[in-house]
Amino acid sequence: MKMEQDLSKKAPLAQRMRPRNLDEFVGQDHIVGEGKYLNRLLKGGHFPSLLFYGPPGIGKTSLAEIMAKESGKAFVRLSAVTSNVKELREVLHGAIERLKMKGTQTILFLDEIHRFNKSQQDVLLPYIEKGQILLMGATTENPYFYVNKALLSRLQVLDLHPLEEKDLEKMIDLALSDGERGYGKKKIRLEEGSKEQLIRLSNGDGRSLYNGLEIAVLSSPIGKEGEIVITPEDLENSMMTRSFRYDRDGNAHYDTISAFIKSIRGSDPDAALYYLAKMIQSGEAPEYIGRRLIISASEDISNADPHALPLAIAAFEAVRIVGMPEGRIPLAQATTYLASAPKSNRSYVGINEALGDVKKGIGEEIPAYLRDKHQPLPGEELPYKYPHSYPEGFVTQRYFPLDMEEKTYYKPVQRGYEKNMEQYLSHIKNLKEENRGD
Repeated sequence: MKMEQDLSKKAPLAQRMRPRNLDEFVGQDHIVGEGKYLNRLLKGGHFPSLLFYGPPGIGKTSLAEIMAKESGKAFVRLSAVTSNVKELREVLHGAIERLKMKGTQTILFLDEIHRFNKSQQDVLLPYIEKGQILLMGATTENPYFYVNKALLSRLQVLDLHPLEEKDLEKMIDLALSDGERGYGKKKIRLEEGSKEQLIRLSNGDGRSLYNGLEIAVLSSPIGKEGEIVITPEDLENSMMTRSFRYDRDGNAHYDTISAFIKSIRGSDPDAALYYLAKMIQSGEAPEYIGRRLIISASEDISNADPHALPLAIAAFEAVRIVGMPEGRIPLAQATTYLASAPKSNRSYVGINEALGDVKKGIGEEIPAYLRDKHQPLPGEELPYKYPHSYPEGFVTQRYFPLDMEEKTYYKPVQRGYEKNMEQYLSHIKNLKEENRGD
């Protein structure tokens, strides 16, 4: 027993300070606490398989352990990173035997569940359906992308949030006051601004907060009367750099690229550069950023500035040629150019409207004179009029299918180069009206 206590003392602060029950749990007020969802599940004595979804260091594993402990069920923990199907089947077989012999249901906590592929996830389905196990999964990735639909339909997804400032402040106070698991028996004083610095650098991650505090405490000198003074600078050096809530395959990935494109569309080059910097700093694939710039050049700028698309393509190729970190420069050039360019989405809107009509089956009969000359149709045919043979490089003739109304899909805006195109198309329209009936 003494050895276990010694080992416990040597465990990291974040491990020692894990909450032992729901009353000790900090954060996630929307599902934890009196009258909230998890509390009601425990009081009811019956709960479904759950999936805890959220960023690191917010209590996903702790909640699963608390649920198992307070429900009296057996608890087995696996990580999808290190486990395989063979090990999973052994655990599932053990859960069935435990249920038969002792009548005790097993909670299988599967950390990083998104790391299992579809076939591995499918192994769990029959055991969940028959009630032979309760699955509690944890993932930092969006489960609607990474957990297959069959499994997801059998899970109650709990969306957990980054810890708020009040939660992180409470965690600091607990660690400094707890004499058994924390630093309550030490004389520790946080200088003015230190608590705020620790909260800021932890970025909503409780594990990061405790790790930073522990390094600062253990590495700071003991002063007069045994006091350890922690300064904001101590914490800065203990945590080094602020961690971003960003993962190349997760929600932050999609949220950041969305904000990036919307900033370009909104003609805010400064905001766009910020999101570009965040993606670069977080290790986003530069080719992915380049591809999104190419799409934005056509979708949001289009013919309002015809140079936008070739510039975006050039930036993509430049990144491939020079690599990173120098590739950030052409990416920044393309980003600021696109954000500063006049905007038009009329090509994007036009093709979507045309696709809508095609899907409805509108317009099947192409005029004979527009068809390939090697496949003539029987019957009378009007001759094709070659536009270049006419003074203005234009001649009135029907181009739409014969069995549909002529429509206007492309409506240029009065901005940038597209303004010139609008003037030309208006001129053509007037010529059509003048020649109609000829």
